[in-house]
Amino acid sequence: MHMATEKQPTIIKKYANRRLYHTGTSAYVTLEDLAGMVRQGEDFVVYDAKSGEDITRTVLAQIIFEQENKEGQNLLPVTVLRQLIRFYGDSMQALVPSYLEFSMNNLSQEQQKLREQMAQAFGPGAFQAMEEQVRKNMSFFTEAMRMFSPFPPGGPGMPGPKTPPQGEEASDLDALKRQMADMQAKLDRLANK
Repeated sequence: MHMATEKQPTIIKKYANRRLYHTGTSAYVTLEDLAGMVRQGEDFVVYDAKSGEDITRTVLAQIIFEQENKEGQNLLPVTVLRQLIRFYGDSMQALVPSYLEFSMNNLSQEQQKLREQMAQAFGPGAFQAMEEQVRKNMSFFTEAMRMFSPFPPGGPGMPGPKTPPQGEEASDLDALKRQMADMQAKLDRLANK
């Protein structure tokens, strides 16, 4: 029988005084220390010391917030933040996490190639190589989004007979179609830059 040899994530405890305790090193750590652990690929989970609740997602969001507030560290454009906020409570909300995870995994796999291209093309052509890679990725993401299209046959861009929806269902579908069209237009604009 083959036993999994994956290393267990480090346990971090967060106390009421907002201090974070690294149980592996028996020392207090900061959000910046945790950000460094993430960059080094070290997995951790954060538990509320009093309730035992897993608060890893909240702490990771705090790390992102702190990084975004540093001068020159912005990764999330305002347009992306607004679009993410629009997805909360939207019918597309369930699709967004898997789409983002898929996109980030693809970007991570491509980052080494991109770094090599940038090193080879260091100078005026460096940005052209990066833009070309972004165009390829956006095209790939656009196609992936089309695969996850929630519209039945006969919907936007899909062959087949259309039966007109009635009443409230029609307005919900129209709103969803508009949102999808807006998102597609934004992706197309990014891909064509």
